[in-house]
Formats: sequence, C-alpha cells, structure tokens
Amino acid sequence: MIAGAIRRHLLRERRRMRHAAIGLLGISGLSSGTHAGALLPPPPVATAGVTPEIALIIDDMGSRRDAGRHALQLPGPVACAFLPYAPYTRELATQAHASNKEVMLHLPMQTVESTRLDSGGVTLDMTEREFMDTVRVDLARVPHVSGINNHMGSLITRHPGHMLWLMRGMQTDRSLFFVDSRTTKFTVARQIAFENQVPSVSRDVFLDAELSPAGVQREFARLLDLAKRNGSALGIGHPHPATLALLKQELPRLSAHGVKLVPVSRLVQRQQARDSQWRASLSP
Repeated sequence: MIAGAIRRHLLRERRRMRHAAIGLLGISGLSSGTHAGALLPPPPVATAGVTPEIALIIDDMGSRRDAGRHALQLPGPVACAFLPYAPYTRELATQAHASNKEVMLHLPMQTVESTRLDSGGVTLDMTEREFMDTVRVDLARVPHVSGINNHMGSLITRHPGHMLWLMRGMQTDRSLFFVDSRTTKFTVARQIAFENQVPSVSRDVFLDAELSPAGVQREFARLLDLAKRNGSALGIGHPHPATLALLKQELPRLSAHGVKLVPVSRLVQRQQARDSQWRASLSP
C-alpha cells in the first residue's frame, strides 16, 4: 500500500511539473511547440498576373570541394549554406559570392536524437554567453554571410529561450536574415524571429529527403505547385548527385512552368512586408 501511494504521489508530481514547464514556455510571449505559429500571419495566396517565385538553398556546403563546385555551377541565384568548420567553406563561400549567390551560415544545432553535432554547434546545456559566442565565431568563419539557417536542430529549435538568444543576437545586425529549416514540427524558430522582428522565412520543401532521382523530381514538382498556389515557395536541397542533376536540368526550364527563381532574400523581404502588415492588424 505504501509503495502504491508513493507511485501515485510521483505520478502527480510529474504531471504538475509537466504542466508547470508548459506554462513557463508561454511567459513573455514565448510559444510552446503545441501553439507555435498561432500568431504568425496566414500563408500568402498567389496573385493573378504575378509570376510565382521559388528560392533554393543548398545546405551542407563546404565539406566536399567537388560537390560544392558543382552546386556553384547551378544557374541562377541558388543560395549556399556553409558549415562553419568544413574544410572548404572559406574557399567555396568566396567563389559563391563572386558568382552572385547568397552565402549563408548553416548553423549546427543539437538534435533530439543526439546525432553527432558538427563543429561549431550550439547545444541545450550552453549558457547564453556560450551560445552567442559560438554563433559569433561561426559567422566569422563564413565570408560574405547574409543569413543563417539551422543544420539539424530538432531539439534546439523547439526551445523558445535558445531561439530568443539567437534572434536577439541577430537584431544587432539587421543585414542578416533567418531561415527556419523546420527539421521538427515543434519548431518555434520562425515564431520567435517574427516576435523579435528578425527578417525570416520557413522552408516549404526538402527536395531530397528521399534521396533518389524520382524522389527529388517529385518534391521539386511539389515546390512548383506550392509556388503557384501561394505565390512563392522555398526549397532546401543538398549537394547530392541526384539533387544537383535534377536542378541542373530543371532550372533552365522554369519559365516554361511559369515560375521564376529568385534569391532567398527576395522571399524574406516579401515575408517581412507581410509580417509588418500582420503586426499592424493585430495592434489595438
């Protein structure tokens, strides 16, 4: 009987602590994963007579020179997101900038699954100072950087406090934008960026979650369909042979699909305008 009473007491305490933790996530306007996105503006709708736009990011750049060079040869303003400590990051980022491609920091973030973290990664057990010092060093290692997106991060991006540190740090440099790669459905990264007026967008499609030519083709078609329905869409891929081959083949044909490739910053600017209008509509 005593043991049963102890177990019931422990269960009650666990429930109480869980409810308290969920409540803390809501302090100061920080959304829990359950309610993430509740205050974000609704998705855009395509405007008749306006050409739909897509933007593309190639992640995991800098690790392999040959694959990186092939990515840089893709036509148009395809953005490149570089890992801060990858061996060819500085060389390839410099070449990307010279080719008029936007350069981004692909910031490694801790995952729920405890996947090995790349050098320069941020973790849940860091203090705010350790977190921001790491981000600043990472940014300094990527020349010509114009934005940040998360590498992995299924754990960190669901934590409002850590995302708040990042967005407050980005507020000091208004030239930087943030792209939420959305590696978890519980992410609050875009929400916290919106609340802190950091220019930001979210990824719509992963081109190569299924790494096969048919899989990449299917997701690319879905990206175009989303752009036609919403006016714009953002895709993320990686420097895999199947992804690069598909993009090399399909990007020159975009005009035949009635779609235009634009820099990521263009989609960010459009989203920033929608965010401003949405904030104004919420004002009393």
